[in-house]
Amino acid sequence: MQTHEIRRRFLEHFVRAGHTEVPSASLVLPDPNLLFVNAGMVQFKPYFLGQEAAPFRRATSVQKCVRTGDIEEVGVTTRHNTFFQMAGNFSFGDYFKEGAITFAWELITKSQEEGGYGFDPERIWVTAYESDPEAAEIWERVAGIPKERIQFRDGKDNYWDMGVPGPGGPCSEIYYDRGPKYGKEGGPVADEDRYIEIWNLVFMQDIRGELSPKLGHAPIGTLPKKNIDTGMGVERVAMLLQGVENVYETDLLRPIIDRAEQLTGRSYGVEHTDDVRFRVIADHVRSSAMLIADGVNPGNDGRGYVLRRLLRRIVRSARILGSEKPVMAEFMKVVSDLMAPSYPELATDFRRIETVAVGEETAFLKTLSTGSRLFDETVDQVRSKGGKKIAGTDAFTLHDTYGFPIDLTLEMASEAGLEVDEAGFRSLMAEQRDRAKADAQSRKHAHADLSIYKELVDRGATEFTGFDELTSEATVLALISGGVRVPVAEAGSEVEVILDRSPLYAEAGGQIADRGSITATGGVKLRVNDVQKIAKKVWVHKATVEAGQLTEGDTVLAQADPAWRGGATQGHSGTHLVHAALRQVLGPNAVQAGSLNKPGYLRFDFNWQGQLTEGQKADIEAISNDAVAENFPVNTFVTDLPSAKKMGAMALFGENYGDEVRVVEIGGPFSMELCGGTHVQHSSQIGPITLLGEASVGSGVRRVEAFVGLDSYKYLAKERALLAGVASSLKVPSEEVPARVEQLVERLKIAEKELERTKMAAVLSSAGKFVDTAQRIGEVLLVAEAAPEGVGAGDLRTLVTDIKGRFGTQPAIVVLLGNADGKVPFVVAVTKAAQDLGIKAGDLVGAFGPSIAGRGGGKPEMAQGAGSDPAGIAAGLAAVRARVAELVG
Repeated sequence: MQTHEIRRRFLEHFVRAGHTEVPSASLVLPDPNLLFVNAGMVQFKPYFLGQEAAPFRRATSVQKCVRTGDIEEVGVTTRHNTFFQMAGNFSFGDYFKEGAITFAWELITKSQEEGGYGFDPERIWVTAYESDPEAAEIWERVAGIPKERIQFRDGKDNYWDMGVPGPGGPCSEIYYDRGPKYGKEGGPVADEDRYIEIWNLVFMQDIRGELSPKLGHAPIGTLPKKNIDTGMGVERVAMLLQGVENVYETDLLRPIIDRAEQLTGRSYGVEHTDDVRFRVIADHVRSSAMLIADGVNPGNDGRGYVLRRLLRRIVRSARILGSEKPVMAEFMKVVSDLMAPSYPELATDFRRIETVAVGEETAFLKTLSTGSRLFDETVDQVRSKGGKKIAGTDAFTLHDTYGFPIDLTLEMASEAGLEVDEAGFRSLMAEQRDRAKADAQSRKHAHADLSIYKELVDRGATEFTGFDELTSEATVLALISGGVRVPVAEAGSEVEVILDRSPLYAEAGGQIADRGSITATGGVKLRVNDVQKIAKKVWVHKATVEAGQLTEGDTVLAQADPAWRGGATQGHSGTHLVHAALRQVLGPNAVQAGSLNKPGYLRFDFNWQGQLTEGQKADIEAISNDAVAENFPVNTFVTDLPSAKKMGAMALFGENYGDEVRVVEIGGPFSMELCGGTHVQHSSQIGPITLLGEASVGSGVRRVEAFVGLDSYKYLAKERALLAGVASSLKVPSEEVPARVEQLVERLKIAEKELERTKMAAVLSSAGKFVDTAQRIGEVLLVAEAAPEGVGAGDLRTLVTDIKGRFGTQPAIVVLLGNADGKVPFVVAVTKAAQDLGIKAGDLVGAFGPSIAGRGGGKPEMAQGAGSDPAGIAAGLAAVRARVAELVG
């Protein structure tokens, strides 16, 4: 049975049983505690936590999941996948244990002809929580499973909670016996390779405290409503129903391995080490495609770093298996063909997915080539000294200078039988940059206790009136201060105000929140500083009470600042025009990856490889301003999502849309996007759009910034004044400034080259002096001196090469230590005759390096690097002379 059919049968089974089918959520959700969705219940968390009332009593879904905590285990074992599909059925206060067990048993044992999976009931084993005899009794009574195939386990195996105080409950897991060839008898407690878990039923009935029942601690209470949360591993079921040895040989993964065999010339199933790499490719290719489809782009931290790591492991595995050419485009095409029947976005958005993956591959191949050479040299140096650990400074150099990720260094070091001073590396990383980067928006309510808002969320959504008016009469539903609900807010206090209706826009979709005021009779006045959403439906006005006393239940006037709103609508509508212009100039692959718009300013991130040309930027600006001049009407309407997509409306990747969506149309076909923000009524109201620049913000993601409206005019006026000042200084008309500046730059380049030649001649003139003062130690001539003051690393190498050449075929060593801008660049050169005596340039660096706090490396004939302590130059040179004396006896 094919995997797509397994999914279909699961959903149909539960829909027939009265469940609402819920589409898979994006792998990326605004949950501060999760990097990616990692379980089927994640999108239902607000219902289980009691933050929102569930809109249905029964639900079913097949959820996309990614777990990355054990990437290193992927391929090594045949049970780990980073991406997997979790089929689940959920009950919110409806059926409980008996219902969940009955539904599961019916599906897995019903014949395939009748729409089930057709598992042999005699090969099914189940486990139950050690304190849950009720579940065991139901299995025995409803399913007829004999007691000997029902095993009890402790909380570590058969109790579930979210890892924090909140809902939890005992589990019952369903296992399938694959037979004696896969392990010993005795059920799951004896061997989980033979007895494979396929389904976990969680009976959510408890409230856990700070200490988890998983570790033997008692729950602190009982939930008012008992819920069901189950998860069936689609890939594991496919493995069993398709009769293959492991999940990598199922219909949605084995074709990737087949393509990898063709591209590398190696065969799967011959050698274990190769098999691991084939499985890494199959797993990571699929995971990467699914992540890119949900809007993730390669980056240096967070989700982007995970994706980058997956893509780079694919490339490296393919290279080790023997592929000499790029492979990513081929692999992505296979994944698209395999997965599109269940996830059609992989086909419709294939070009973008392919572009992102291929772009990262291209960049990494350059990194891999350079970094691998340096890594090999580092390994040789460590081994030559009898060491077992690569220094943190070397790992940092690989990362910082050559873009070699630390996880790859760790992986390659392990393969070479070495360790890495990871603590030293982390310390250097901490010194280099502030790692406490935070997305302020995502953390505004990230770790707050949202239960205080539950009643308000259950009451219903805040009515947003701001599309039609800037001032609205409203009722104060609640006041919250310091995380506690309060009846009154006094003058001078900071308070969160929840109204039944509001004209103030709550931050969303890249548009920052409105500023404004809340007033009431008796001189009550609050300044609204920010507006955020709770559960996407309740507006929370963060305000300062400037005068009077506000009481829950008061009738108030809420007003959005007209000037602020006007500027914000200009910025947001301008963003839509720039997006449309980008797609006209660059094509359909230039799709949105993020945005920020506020009064007078817009920032737009989009997927694209490579820097934009000046011509492209000029065209984007011109097309955007042409649309402003056309005075296009701006129309908004609400429709269903399929209809909006059919019309061609653009959607933001990774965003979860409801059944109804709002479409913003500017100039008919010119721009049409799904958007909940505020906009101008005609495009001319945006005013001029001035592109400020374009830059990279991550692999495959570019950013343009622009001013709009009056801010655009002010910027252009400032630029005009600046140009006039330059023209006056150069004593030429403004239109001749570019040519005049070009002439001056060219003259400066000529002067700099002449100065460089003069400087180099002066440096080389000292070469003869160094040769004349060479010290003979045994058979070897040694020059170990301080370089002329101010000689940099590049000139130093030239000087040392010249000195070395003057010694001809004699055994000679040249060591020069410079002193430039507080740094100590150094170069060591060894003639062929001296190398024949066993002397290597790299070995000598270790003699003087500690004195100048420096490190470096290179080949036997030449090594170079730099130190940071000029005070140690004399001691370093003395150490070199002593080391050479040791080497030549």
